[in-house]
Amino acid sequence: MKETRKALGKGLEQLFSSEQVDFDSFEQEIISSTPKNEIELIPLKDIRSNPYQPRLHFDESGLLELAESIKEIGVLEPIIVKKSIKGYELVAGERRTKASRLAGLKEIPAIVKDFSDEEMMEIAILENIQREDLSPIEEAQAYKNYMDKMGVTQEEVANKFKKSRSYITNLLGLLNLPDEIQKAVTTKSISMSHARVLSKIEDKALIKDLADRVVKEGLSVRDLETISQDNSIKKTNPIKVKKTVTTRYRIYENVMREKIGNKVSITKNKITIPFDSDKDLDRIMEILDIEVGE
Repeated sequence: MKETRKALGKGLEQLFSSEQVDFDSFEQEIISSTPKNEIELIPLKDIRSNPYQPRLHFDESGLLELAESIKEIGVLEPIIVKKSIKGYELVAGERRTKASRLAGLKEIPAIVKDFSDEEMMEIAILENIQREDLSPIEEAQAYKNYMDKMGVTQEEVANKFKKSRSYITNLLGLLNLPDEIQKAVTTKSISMSHARVLSKIEDKALIKDLADRVVKEGLSVRDLETISQDNSIKKTNPIKVKKTVTTRYRIYENVMREKIGNKVSITKNKITIPFDSDKDLDRIMEILDIEVGE
């Protein structure tokens, strides 16, 4: 790790040690601090994508447009790569690399730096969510992979990538949708807002039925919410008795949610507090000032 930090430089060490990382600052720090004589021409055939790259789909028309620009004026900004066992792994500049291949180039200007796996993952997420139109499903999968690998909570991910906790929670909920619905979200047949409503439904058959209606009938998000609620009531409660939560319970839920940071559900004689991980549970216990003896 010491060698990695030395290779990154003092500015980048400070950048990665902060809770929030800005990709533009990160890339410009590297480019501005790298002498021109350290920018190398690297064969495009030796470069492969960041293994943590969340993006699966690239805008072909945009790449072709960039390729035409590169044919005329060349690559204006070097890409950033990491030396690997075989060739190089991309750190920043995926679109420039793909467009350069389309333009017929054999080499591309690059800056070689060393990064840890954690940094490579952070960089891949940052470049896409801050600069590119990453699909909601791709973004959700990127956050999930990061949480699984680093053992962090939704709250820590939200702080790291400058998102609200609710945004991360809603996004991760999309991964519970059936595969065909996730594909529809990726291709934009179904909007993120529609998908959020669908992700709160447990009945997979009902999800597919409502998704079809969104596409065929052009249902608005409000229409979808109303229909999904009606269908859920009919399926779970034939008598159509709508379950209510008293105003007092709602007040308690809101107060506890503000204190703990997690969604709280209160029903008769029962309080439910879901948590993401053991670490998140420890955080809740600390907030509630509860100590458990070993």
